[in-house]
Amino acid sequence: MKYLLIPALLALASTSAVAADLTEEPVAASAPASVFTWSGPYLGVHGGGAITKGSFKFGSGNQSEDFKGGFFGNFFGYNYQFDKVVVGIDGNIDYNWNNKAVANASSVGTDWSGAVRGRVGYAFDNLLIYGAAGWTAARGFADVPGSGDGKVIFSGWTAGTGVDYAFTNNIFARAEYRYSDFGSKELQGVKSDLTEQSINLGVGLKF
Repeated sequence: MKYLLIPALLALASTSAVAADLTEEPVAASAPASVFTWSGPYLGVHGGGAITKGSFKFGSGNQSEDFKGGFFGNFFGYNYQFDKVVVGIDGNIDYNWNNKAVANASSVGTDWSGAVRGRVGYAFDNLLIYGAAGWTAARGFADVPGSGDGKVIFSGWTAGTGVDYAFTNNIFARAEYRYSDFGSKELQGVKSDLTEQSINLGVGLKF
């Protein structure tokens, strides 16, 4: 009798174990954590303050003036990230408010300006520290009574450094310092040299 009972008990135990396995819920595999990347296109708005330094030659005389004012505009570009290094191209178009009276001109300053720059940075996850340099241009004007409002395009180089900080996968803030040398041009018959230092703050959308 005992030789018949032992196989029966073993069969019953095996059946119970299989039934228990069938009733257990499968364990869901955890999804891999998403890794933030700066790669992709972006655009945004920014504004800030600037000091434009103008040097003017009137015949044998020279005069220098500082034009202090603000600006507002937009920026746009594209990043590519590999490992921690981020490279890209960045552009901006701004409108400036910085005019003042100089010599016999009732108003001298710049209105529109823009730049196209290459960027290289290092990413600490959602914090990007970068340097940028490239080409820049600004439209200068001088309103001289009796001679009208003369305008000319200055162009030169620009370089700066800044930080981008991403609050989400798509929204980031920017803070930047920039130095620009707009070169020399004849403005209302006066040889004019313009340089500028600016600080801007902005918010952008990354796609």
